[in-house]
Amino acid sequence: MRVYFLHPPFVSNGKILPKFLRCTRWQGEVSLGGTYWYPIWLSYATGVIEDAGYKAKLVDASVKEWGVPAVRNDIDAFDPDIVVIESNFASVKNDIDVIAQLKRAGDFLSVLVGPPASQFHEAMLEDDHVDVVGRYEYDLTIRDIAAATEEGTDLGAVPGISYRRDGHTVLTPDRPFMTSEQLDAIPFVTSVYKNHLDIRDYSLSHTLFPMVQVFTARGCPNRCTFCSWPRTFMGTKFRARSVTSVVDEFEYVSNELPAVKEIFVEDDTFTINKQRVREICTEVQKRDLDVRWSCNARATLDYETMRIMKSAGCRLIDVGYESGSDQILKNIKKGVTTADTKAFTVHAKRAGLKILGDFIFGLPEETEDTIKQTIQFIKEIKPDMLQIAVATPIPGTDFYQWISDNGYLVESDSSKTIDEHGFQRPVISYPNLSSDDLVCSVESALKEYYFSGSFARIAVRNILSRDGLWELAGLLKSARVFLKHANRSS
Repeated sequence: MRVYFLHPPFVSNGKILPKFLRCTRWQGEVSLGGTYWYPIWLSYATGVIEDAGYKAKLVDASVKEWGVPAVRNDIDAFDPDIVVIESNFASVKNDIDVIAQLKRAGDFLSVLVGPPASQFHEAMLEDDHVDVVGRYEYDLTIRDIAAATEEGTDLGAVPGISYRRDGHTVLTPDRPFMTSEQLDAIPFVTSVYKNHLDIRDYSLSHTLFPMVQVFTARGCPNRCTFCSWPRTFMGTKFRARSVTSVVDEFEYVSNELPAVKEIFVEDDTFTINKQRVREICTEVQKRDLDVRWSCNARATLDYETMRIMKSAGCRLIDVGYESGSDQILKNIKKGVTTADTKAFTVHAKRAGLKILGDFIFGLPEETEDTIKQTIQFIKEIKPDMLQIAVATPIPGTDFYQWISDNGYLVESDSSKTIDEHGFQRPVISYPNLSSDDLVCSVESALKEYYFSGSFARIAVRNILSRDGLWELAGLLKSARVFLKHANRSS
């Protein structure tokens, strides 16, 4: 049994868009900051398939800038029984077309996976070239599809899939989300990176380079109305790997991938269990591991935990502030206030952690005044790095439903949420704030912050830090990509 995992090419106006992202929390796009994620979910599934004794190959055609002919040649050489293709909301039509082209010249079972599969599985199966759709988390689903295919048994016994039988859609029961014990049992994703990918092909604008991305837990119980993954992919129940498993992987990276300068923990909720975070840090120090790592963090984390994180090698925390308006934070059910986030920021800086501040313009009840509040808030907290996005309503989220119900959605075709260059295109418009207004506000706020004397002082301090040269390189790379886009759109 041979399984081929494909992060497919994305073609716009006859041209391949290099480094098109599908595996992030958003709808699929080319990053303005030069970021390019590992195909992390395909990588986890690849490890599970290999651990089950099957032959697997993981190919990122997007980073290789391969078109369909190059992919077809590679598939022909590998001769798989199953081809698994990852998709996201903005790329669904493109990805189904890729499957269709590959199937015309190949004999294999095609499986389409990714967040849209939980929302649009029936529409995906309207194309006869898509054989199976894997809904939600699909690591174990692919393993079970491979076993059923090898044994010639009915796919109807595989939970979490949709497929066509005799002209009708068969929907098997949802697969339970993986347990903590199951997460501990699957291979390290970093071992898959080592064996299948080139770590220098991937970067995050806020990490040192080269880096790796890992999950130490899945599921998010928080209620943010705009967030996709808890609703469309891995659920709201928090499931965590053991402390030993997490630190074992840190040690694996240190020993087997010595070129890696930073580990980024992609968990939505890494800091939700403060005791677990402290235990991981204690184990890192107990083993005397010299690793640099960063993580996503919620703005409810206390100073003492952040101090312990810093002492165990944590360099930066990525924080979803979202807005400087308390009313908007209430509207999106963020569960924090601006007073909370200001206090958190003071504690993080006191602990010596760098801060990437994430904000969104265009959330419910956004106005020119609330945008000004947010810009003023940003100037007050002075994050080391700043990201601002235009709000994107993703199918399956409460925000999408609210936008749709109120008539603020100007484009329901998810393939049109990006422009011809693959960059995010706003698809919401309010009576007092148009799509163009939102885009201009984002670009203006970013330029104002990054070109300010206040940020210049922050940048100099960062450059003079332990990792200063690497941080400078990342900042310059991100600036080049952003300014190129800003000049194109002006």
